[in-house]
Amino acid sequence: MVRITIPLGEAGGPYDYAVRNHARSIMAAAAGLSAAVYRDSVLSLREFEGARMRTAELNGCSICRDFRAGRDAPAMFTVAGETPGHLVTDNGPAPDEAFYAAVADWRTSPLYSPRERLAIEFAERFATEPQVLSGDEPFWERMHEQFSDGEIVDLAHCVASWVGLGRVAHVLGFDTVCLTPPVAREPA
Repeated sequence: MVRITIPLGEAGGPYDYAVRNHARSIMAAAAGLSAAVYRDSVLSLREFEGARMRTAELNGCSICRDFRAGRDAPAMFTVAGETPGHLVTDNGPAPDEAFYAAVADWRTSPLYSPRERLAIEFAERFATEPQVLSGDEPFWERMHEQFSDGEIVDLAHCVASWVGLGRVAHVLGFDTVCLTPPVAREPA
């Protein structure tokens, strides 16, 4: 259920209505952060998607759980009238559905590389226990064995974007209505 008043004629696009009518400069900044995450991340697409999906699961955002960057990110920019020179989708092969289905079981699933597993763990802990995460020296030793400082900063900002914006979408009920145009899905 959408938690702000949306005129009847705008009911199909509560997020778009909010962008045009409420906290416009803040929402524009949020959109800029989101776009930068998808345009500028240096993470592999599988690391990116593992962390993004775990965040989506924890946030409860329906749109984020259904989103697949490899499939949907290019359309997201096309709708906005942009043609970015680079997207995270250029950073390696897209995960398959088994990858997404196993994200919650990242600790035991054999589908993830050590870097993917750490990216998912980072996202989970960032979202659920940031104070513990910041002081977990063994975790940071593992992170520094696998990721450069630049990659860690990249991952942290991606996760911050997903945690914050995904929670806004879920809490305000914007995730009850699709925000992106329908994309042709491959048959199951």
